[in-house]
Amino acid sequence: MFKATPNPPEYDNVSPYDSLDSKKLHAAAHKALDHYLKPGTGNPRDYERRSLKFFAVLPDINNEALMAYTYETFCSVSTLILDLSDDLEDKHRNLALAIHQLTEHGLLLVEKALDNEYPIQPIEYGLQL
Repeated sequence: MFKATPNPPEYDNVSPYDSLDSKKLHAAAHKALDHYLKPGTGNPRDYERRSLKFFAVLPDINNEALMAYTYETFCSVSTLILDLSDDLEDKHRNLALAIHQLTEHGLLLVEKALDNEYPIQPIEYGLQL
C-alpha cells in the first residue's frame, strides 16, 4: 500500500526539565511572566495608587492656574452637554439639561472664587497732564 505522506521522523522525548539549567531558565521565565502579567503581587496600596492615577496635578501649581483650568473644563463640559441635548428627546434631554445646569452652577462658583482670590482692578481712564 502506498502512503501519501512519509512517516514522521522519530525524536527522543526531550523534557525541558532534564537539566538543572533548563529548570532555572523556566523558573526565570515564569518569574518574568508573573511580574508583567500579574502586577498585583507587590504592595496592594502601591498598585492601586499607581493604577488609578492617569493624570497628576503638580504640587507647586498656583491657585490661579488651577482655577482657570477648572473654569475651562466646566465650559467644555457645558458645551458638550448642550450639543448632546440637541439630539435627545424627553427624559434623556431633561437629564442632559440638568447636567448642564449643574455645570453652570460650577462655573458660577469658580468665577466667584477667581474674583475673590484674584480681583481685577478697574482701569481708570483719564488724561494725565
